[in-house]
Amino acid sequence: MDLMNTNACTLPTAERPLRLAEFDALFSSSARGVTRDEHEVAIHLIGTTDLRERVADLAARETACCPFFAFTNEGADDDLVLRISVPDERRDILDALATRAEGFLA
Repeated sequence: MDLMNTNACTLPTAERPLRLAEFDALFSSSARGVTRDEHEVAIHLIGTTDLRERVADLAARETACCPFFAFTNEGADDDLVLRISVPDERRDILDALATRAEGFLA
């Protein structure tokens, strides 16, 4: 396996703002807290009956183009934790995503 390929994002540049807008929409409607440690970010989400499915779909599409992301969902629609981790060399991307989520906290 070529390490460079597993650390590359293959989402076309023109589509990146659209994906970022999807994360922003998720965070603005559902984010209630963000915790960070040296290995992962946990985003606490609260939402509607389809939140878990929506998060799983977004995570699957993001992993398909950026395989360095690891996403896990814990909980139910009304109290969901999205855990995200990346290799150390991609920590800047994870930190940027966490900062975006924090920007939507009330």
